[in-house]
Amino acid sequence: MSDRNPEIAPCDAAQRSGATMLIDVREHDEWTAGHAPDAIHIPLGTLTAASIPRDVEVMCVCRSGGRSSAATTILREAGLNAVNVTGGMAGWSAAGLPIVREDGQPGRVT
Repeated sequence: MSDRNPEIAPCDAAQRSGATMLIDVREHDEWTAGHAPDAIHIPLGTLTAASIPRDVEVMCVCRSGGRSSAATTILREAGLNAVNVTGGMAGWSAAGLPIVREDGQPGRVT
């Protein structure tokens, strides 16, 4: 396996639909401050490949891309089709993409 995981730009990740899953691997306080609207929260410390459907493309995101790269490696080594969102939620925010809190109100990246 390459030392570098496949990556996807935040704008491209936001446009994906269908058989994709956006997993936010940040900690709970980061998640509650703001996340991508369609993301699923699975902190990196609790992520296992067994909990992810094998028939979907998985996009992993964190604050800046480090933890999500680790998550991508874990999932790819288990045979899943996983990619890292470049720049993480900081890149998502910089691209002007929506960030929400759990109550649906606008959120922020911490």
